[in-house]
Amino acid sequence: MKTRLLSIVALVAIGLSVHAQTTTSIVNQTKKDTVARSLPSPLPSPPFPTSDWDGAPLVGSDATAPIYPLQKALGWTKTHMRVYGWIDPGANISSSKNSNAPTSYDLVPNNVVLDQVGLKFDWQPNTVQTDHVSAGFLVTTIFGTDYRYTTGKGYLSNQLLGNNNKYGFDPAEMYGLIYFPKIADGMLLKVGRFISPADIEAQWATDNYLYSHSLMFTVDPYTFTGAQATFKLGSYWQLEVGIHAGNDMAPWSHSAQINGLLMARWVSKDNNNSLYGGINSLGNGDYTQQHDNLQMLVMTWGHKFNETFHMMTEAYYMWQYHALTGGTVINGPAQPFLTGVGPGTLIPGTENAVGIVNYFQILVSKKDYFSIRTDALDDPQAGRTGYATWYSSHTIGFVHYFNDYIRIRPEIRYERAYADGVTPYDNGTKKDQYTAAMDLIVRF
Repeated sequence: MKTRLLSIVALVAIGLSVHAQTTTSIVNQTKKDTVARSLPSPLPSPPFPTSDWDGAPLVGSDATAPIYPLQKALGWTKTHMRVYGWIDPGANISSSKNSNAPTSYDLVPNNVVLDQVGLKFDWQPNTVQTDHVSAGFLVTTIFGTDYRYTTGKGYLSNQLLGNNNKYGFDPAEMYGLIYFPKIADGMLLKVGRFISPADIEAQWATDNYLYSHSLMFTVDPYTFTGAQATFKLGSYWQLEVGIHAGNDMAPWSHSAQINGLLMARWVSKDNNNSLYGGINSLGNGDYTQQHDNLQMLVMTWGHKFNETFHMMTEAYYMWQYHALTGGTVINGPAQPFLTGVGPGTLIPGTENAVGIVNYFQILVSKKDYFSIRTDALDDPQAGRTGYATWYSSHTIGFVHYFNDYIRIRPEIRYERAYADGVTPYDNGTKKDQYTAAMDLIVRF
């Protein structure tokens, strides 16, 4: 099966090379003082965490990161490689006493924690030019409480799956990049461990509109390990074709299975609308060796009303077979912030989930914006959260940049479960939850 999928990728690459389009638009990307072959960025960043729709990799645009203070301190200012990171402590006040779950990223209630310390080693290939092959790589490591969400089975995963540690370390991104300018209007091949497409929300604090995350993001795939080819098709389309070992596991783990990926990205001529979606993961869908093998159809839509207002909407449908309630099993000791350890009960047949989220942004100034998030998650067999119910959450947040390196993100949030007699919050004792939270991001 693996050979067959690799052959399909090769055939797509050859076909797109033969029918390569030459209608790419050329615009001045003044921010990086270079010529780009993609549309101008629709959003100002800062204050927004990204300047392009849904964080998709854009072939034909310079993705080189700025030189941050760490790199300047090291004296590595003459190299194309970038070395940078961030520290992200956070705190919350919650109506729950022991655990905020199924809320993620501010899991421990009424406490101050170190959510993330991130470190990146980043060398981006030059996809703006069209005359030679270019290579690069990206490595991202994190330490903090948030490691538990990106953990992949086989990547130091005993910290979570065996011990249920509060803090841990995860090498969440480790991949090489090769750019082929003569395939289609440019093809970017990614090989290694990478973030799962497509999401409005991101694993890294620096890349999110808000501090906390939607419930639907909490329970969907975080990382894949495999290969993904991104094809530029003119000015408005990109196609992604890939193969991977399943969500959040290494190919050498006992749970790994072959899955395919097929995604497309479209932007309108005025760049005020974007659609990005498709089949994130498709294989046999068998829950194996106490680990999820999520199959996923997903779509995101970005819309810019004007320079002040824009929104992002995402919806997905996920499924798998013969799963256990609660999903992937943590066999470590119960902790006050997460008591749901050990295997759940068998779900005969198909386990599925539906999620939808909307982010609505209001630009206040070059340093400030409001974000209003509304999301819903339906978990009818309890496969994702351990409780058979549907949920909604409602969040209002404000983001302020003190400068290019420091920002704060206060927010208030209310969430609720709706099935009769189901109480998923505070370790199975409450039907709803209120939180007020804030984090501080310092880039270095």
